[in-house]
Amino acid sequence: MNNLYKTALIILIINIVGCSNANKNVKTVENKSKQPNILWIVVEDLNPVFSCYGETINPTPTLDNLAKSGVLFKNAYTPAPVCSAARSAFITSTMPTTFGLHNHHSSRTVEDAIFLPEGVKTIPEVFKENGYQTFNHGKDDYNFIYDRKKLYEDDIQTDFWYTFSGTGDWLGKLSPDQPFFGQIQLEGGKLGLIQVYDKIKDKITPIDRSLVQLPPYYPNIPSVHEDFARHYDAARATDLEVEEIINQLKEKGLLNNTYVFFFADHGYKGIRHKQFLYDGGIQIPLIVAYFGEDSQIKQQTVREDLVSGIDIGTSSLALAGINIPKYMEGQNMFDSNFKRDFIIATRDRCDFSIDRIRAVRTDKYKYIKNYMPNRSYTQPAYRDRRAEFVDIKKMFDEGKLNDVQAKYWLPTKPEEELYDLENDPFEINNLAYDANYSSEINKLRTILNNWAETYGDKGSEPQNIYSLKFMYERWGERCVNEEFDTVKNMEIHNAPKVAIKK
Repeated sequence: MNNLYKTALIILIINIVGCSNANKNVKTVENKSKQPNILWIVVEDLNPVFSCYGETINPTPTLDNLAKSGVLFKNAYTPAPVCSAARSAFITSTMPTTFGLHNHHSSRTVEDAIFLPEGVKTIPEVFKENGYQTFNHGKDDYNFIYDRKKLYEDDIQTDFWYTFSGTGDWLGKLSPDQPFFGQIQLEGGKLGLIQVYDKIKDKITPIDRSLVQLPPYYPNIPSVHEDFARHYDAARATDLEVEEIINQLKEKGLLNNTYVFFFADHGYKGIRHKQFLYDGGIQIPLIVAYFGEDSQIKQQTVREDLVSGIDIGTSSLALAGINIPKYMEGQNMFDSNFKRDFIIATRDRCDFSIDRIRAVRTDKYKYIKNYMPNRSYTQPAYRDRRAEFVDIKKMFDEGKLNDVQAKYWLPTKPEEELYDLENDPFEINNLAYDANYSSEINKLRTILNNWAETYGDKGSEPQNIYSLKFMYERWGERCVNEEFDTVKNMEIHNAPKVAIKK
């Protein structure tokens, strides 16, 4: 792409999303505003494997203290178990399927650009309209076209994709005359990846591998055991990063007027976790803390009621005294009348792996609907070349897995799944075809159908050919789903161009 073409494309996108706001450059001093600050600490790929969640082998003192200073939610669930769909939901307080933000890494080209409906504002935009200074330090990764400067007037890190730089000088531009809504993005569970593990192994004492217990659906082999252990190590390294952030707030005199939200986008990157709707993929840590004396939340509280990730943004607005827009689907989880009887979770295309799965989770049951049961859980995906995946696949091919472990590797999956979570927390025994549970599954089917009809599930719509073309050009032969057949040999007059999100 020549420079002239690049320039024209940039102008086109800027015209579409609007002009950006100028950066402010003010000296940081103590924020004396009466309105509280709201800070989100968002971590990647991390289940609640912290001592405050009962993990006795994994001490996380900073997060323990955070929980003592606020509310720890034991049953918080992401609306989608993959980064971009989950983050799109968090930032709009709507399910990713409502505005068509459900397919992972959408709006990556000009041709498949998705825009939020007119009048729909993101969480930071609503804060800005109400006098808040906004910033984001690190990754955003939303599945719609946006002008980052409209969301975050005092931007710190402008790479919208895989940039993780959560600690550092993120307080440098805060105004003394405005409260702030800010986000700090941390690598979280990705610190356990082989490529980045070296950056933390000198900061922590690696966990005793013999203490780590694997779920029954994984074979106890060295590569899997090591991968799980690194997830625990990543959690403790994250605890150290959170400590640094809390200390920075304290040093600037901001800690006692700041609500700190700590949560993950989704669960651990394991084979049966991330990108799937079992609790390992959708259960996330969620702690909301406040260290001042005028707290609107009850400190030292542990809540076991159901909470959805789309409630995080709306609850943040409520704590700031800002009215929640009607188009937002999230609720204020600190309202005295707050109650969720169920949460919905969705999985759609994840890069080049096309699937459609929905889940309804209550406090007792999990119902999963597989709309493409002819596609294996282990159809080609981004993790295929990881050591643990390769080793388990080899064991399956050699007939060395037990029935529970092998089920995930079969060429098809059941159309429906039902699990009794009280008696089967690992979601192993599928009760969907047990006549004794017909009443329960009918009730959960109805909930799912009513939700889809009420809010509109755009996952039922065909794949965008420009998105498919972009994925095919990026991933090549790994795109094996039949949907890619329409674009493999197709010449598109305007070839997909990367959408520039300023």
